[in-house]
Amino acid sequence: MKEATGELNMTVITVVAIAAIAAFFMAFVWPALKNNITRRTYCATAVCTSPSSCSYVDDKGVTHNDLDCTGFDTTSNPGLGG
Repeated sequence: MKEATGELNMTVITVVAIAAIAAFFMAFVWPALKNNITRRTYCATAVCTSPSSCSYVDDKGVTHNDLDCTGFDTTSNPGLGG
């Protein structure tokens, strides 16, 4: 009986540890990853006059002029003439 209780305790500890790691990931890591993926997508399709001054058109046809693509390769974007 003691062995079964010990195994149950280890199972509970494992489940709690996995839940804690998942909560940390969802609270801190995932938002940063999502923002980076979104920014890279927008910078890849943006029209840039300089790396810090880019605009893009979203899927609804709305133009956004507030994109900063500093640190990304924008040489092939139409606004730079490359």
